[in-house]
Amino acid sequence: MVYVAIVLLIVAVLGFYLMRSKTVVNKEAVQNIMTRTSIRDYTNDSVGDDIVETILRAAMAAPSAGNKRPWAFIVVRNVSLLHSIAAQVRPHEPVGGASVAIVVCADTSDAKTFEGEGKMFWVQDCSAATQNILLAAHAQRLGAVWCGVYPLEERCNLLRDLLDIPQNVVPFSIVAIGYPREDKKPQDKWDSSLVRQNKWY
Repeated sequence: MVYVAIVLLIVAVLGFYLMRSKTVVNKEAVQNIMTRTSIRDYTNDSVGDDIVETILRAAMAAPSAGNKRPWAFIVVRNVSLLHSIAAQVRPHEPVGGASVAIVVCADTSDAKTFEGEGKMFWVQDCSAATQNILLAAHAQRLGAVWCGVYPLEERCNLLRDLLDIPQNVVPFSIVAIGYPREDKKPQDKWDSSLVRQNKWY
């Protein structure tokens, strides 16, 4: 009886700590989302290749309609290119001070998209990938900001020229990344008036 009681106690304790661990992990994930802010000012410290790879892995873990995964990514570290993007693809000045920028692109070829109206699902896919980049950067104590490109044709064409992007590939967004120089406090953006139950009316 004593042996059984000890075993049950051990199982109960392990179960408690496992449940607690899961709760902590979930809270950390939500906290990462809730505390993310757009950071536009960075130090001169370099972001390592291993960190960039982790961020890109997070981007590629995003959901994708039909698992088409139309995304492609250009990692820009060249200082001259970063400055050119900042100067020409306005108003994206933060890119010029970033350690690295990730250009999220969409391969719109038939193999990577749906036919008909579903062809534009790539916009949702690349949006999800961009958000994952922001969250992965924040999780590693980096600052980042989403710089919009698509659907503004002028910005798309400027980036195509600067980065030699083919016509079937659409530059969707730029994420400037670096170690934050500014300390921004997150805002509580919860607004219950924007939530409806079951139907609009």
